[in-house]
Amino acid sequence: MIITCKKATQLLSEQLERPLGFGEKVSLKCHLFVCRGCTNFGEQMTVLRKISREYSHKQGDE
Repeated sequence: MIITCKKATQLLSEQLERPLGFGEKVSLKCHLFVCRGCTNFGEQMTVLRKISREYSHKQGDE
């Protein structure tokens, strides 16, 4: 079953904090296969998370 963009973005956010269940992973992958917008959103979230972590580590070094 294809999930909505709203559900896909929710799962993309949640997967940064917790492991997704098997059904959630399958649903998300199916959605991302057909939805470029959500794929872009997921990629942007990954980049922002990386930048945020790098910034917090640099702040800790000062």
